[in-house]
Amino acid sequence: MQIRSNSFQHRERLPAEFAAGQPTDDGFGFAPNRNPHLAWDDVPAGTKSFALLCIDPDVPTVAEMVGKPGVEIPADQPRTDFVHWAVADIPADVREIAAGSCSDGVVAHGKQNPPGPAGVRQGLNDYTGWFAGDASMAGDWHGYDGPFPPPNDLRLHRYFFRLYALDVARLDLPERFTAKDVQRAMHAHVLDEVAIYGTYSLNASVKG
Repeated sequence: MQIRSNSFQHRERLPAEFAAGQPTDDGFGFAPNRNPHLAWDDVPAGTKSFALLCIDPDVPTVAEMVGKPGVEIPADQPRTDFVHWAVADIPADVREIAAGSCSDGVVAHGKQNPPGPAGVRQGLNDYTGWFAGDASMAGDWHGYDGPFPPPNDLRLHRYFFRLYALDVARLDLPERFTAKDVQRAMHAHVLDEVAIYGTYSLNASVKG
């Protein structure tokens, strides 16, 4: 398969339009949070559906350092994954997701019924856990919510959009599912996979 985007170039910066966070006059705040355009082709024979995951593998593992005044998170700190999007049951005839068609703006407590191609199911992203202790934002965050890396992080974050062609039309998933559930359900059903990634940082000293 081949995957491309009109919203960003592979391995280059994501525009703030497709992020959840951006610089503001008094620091940092929410961004437009639109999902980027994605399109794919050269689909393998026998494809009955697609799954799509967006994961940032560059998230700091020492949460106490995130946003702490006077502290910079070193680029070599061990990292972990943060899921920004988990989509299952994309119909086999779909070849494109338009920019802003699945997310347009940050929704407090998360989007409960995010839009998307007919028939798809969109799972929980990791803002669900991040905002769990914040009464003004806590909830089940479904669908796409974009980058908001720590402004004090010295590592350039990468956002991988990975598409899977599957030999089943519907994955066996719980009603409230995560990316890990999608990965387990896809096991032995993947015909092909392809990925594209963009980068993002809120630290002015981080280049690339």
